[in-house]
Amino acid sequence: MKIKDLPKIERPREKLEKYGPEKLSNSELLAILLGTGTKGVNVVELANKILKKFNGDKISKANVGELKNTFGLGTAKACEIVACFELGKRLLNGKKAVLLLSPQDVWNELKDIRDNKKEHFVIFFLDTRNQEIKREIISVGTLNSSLVHPREVFEPAVKHLASHVIIAHNHPSGSSDPSEEDLDITKRLVESGKLLGIEVLDHIVVTPVGYFSFKEKELL
Repeated sequence: MKIKDLPKIERPREKLEKYGPEKLSNSELLAILLGTGTKGVNVVELANKILKKFNGDKISKANVGELKNTFGLGTAKACEIVACFELGKRLLNGKKAVLLLSPQDVWNELKDIRDNKKEHFVIFFLDTRNQEIKREIISVGTLNSSLVHPREVFEPAVKHLASHVIIAHNHPSGSSDPSEEDLDITKRLVESGKLLGIEVLDHIVVTPVGYFSFKEKELL
């Protein structure tokens, strides 16, 4: 089957435009890079064959000579693949995905707000492996329901294709004990997340010397 014969939503480029790159398989991502297939083989099938031959991450280390004679790729496409992976390596050099598995991990990541004189309400948007996609400060000031509305949390969560979120804020008083307002906001956000299928994994109150985890205290 040719790519043009597929429903539009199943074509790699259209799928990427509508849902973002995270929703595409490795074969679909490589297919977009290749652009076209070869005689009798559509571009997705070609991409799949290449990934099977260079299994694991071997394709990211392949050179032009190894690629250009693979399934009729040719020099131009082989150069594009090598250039793409080299650019990715350079841009990501020294960067590590932040994995958030415990309240201590979150506390470690919030060094910039732990001793701030104003309350900062922070959202960690996470993928299915609890790796940080993005971190955003939703509000600054005294925490209340008007400042922290579910839409301020979940609109960006949907935009970033987050599977889970962790919410956190600091207490300038130095006490990590949650207030009644903290309890109310947490309940509202957990309920809103359930409706959207985005789980609130924890709400963590941080101070310079410690933290309070709603999950550890079984308050979620």
